[in-house]
Amino acid sequence: MSTVIPQSELTRRAIDWICEKAGHAPQPARVRVLVEEAAMRFNLGPLEVEFLERFFEEAAAGEKQS
Repeated sequence: MSTVIPQSELTRRAIDWICEKAGHAPQPARVRVLVEEAAMRFNLGPLEVEFLERFFEEAAAGEKQS
C-alpha cells in the first residue's frame, strides 16, 4: 500500500535535495538542471517548478547583497 504525501511536503523534499546536490555555492546553471531533475524525481507540477526557480533565484540574490 502506498502512502499519499502532500504536495507541499514533496516541494520541501525537493528543496532539501537540490540544496544537498548543489553544495555551498551553487551556480545558477547547475541549480536549473537540479530543479528540472527534482521536478521529475518528486513528481512536481509546473507551479511547483516555478516556485523552486523563484526560491533559488531569490536566495542567490540575497547572498549577493550580503
